[in-house]
Amino acid sequence: MSEAGLSLKIRQTATGVVVPVRLTPKSWRDDIEGVIEFGGEAVLKARVRALPEDGRANAALAKLIAKWLSVPRSSVQVIHGGKSRLKQIAIEGDAPGLASLIAERLAGL
Repeated sequence: MSEAGLSLKIRQTATGVVVPVRLTPKSWRDDIEGVIEFGGEAVLKARVRALPEDGRANAALAKLIAKWLSVPRSSVQVIHGGKSRLKQIAIEGDAPGLASLIAERLAGL
């Protein structure tokens, strides 16, 4: 469901990458849907079944992204936007490799 012409901005850091994500909690399924425009920038669109209480939706999002990228759950964390729909997700690992993997997964959506 990626919107045509949008390119997800993946920020590389010393320990991995940071990805902007637009999260919809209380969905009927857990899914990464593609890239959409939100707040003037291209973000990854994700849905989780978890409720947005006590960090459940954030934990479900981290688990979903870890599974989507086949990386350890411990390497994925919400670093900004804990109570917002727009979040910044840090993924630890080889930054160029992770950026390539994310692009590859998005191309398959």
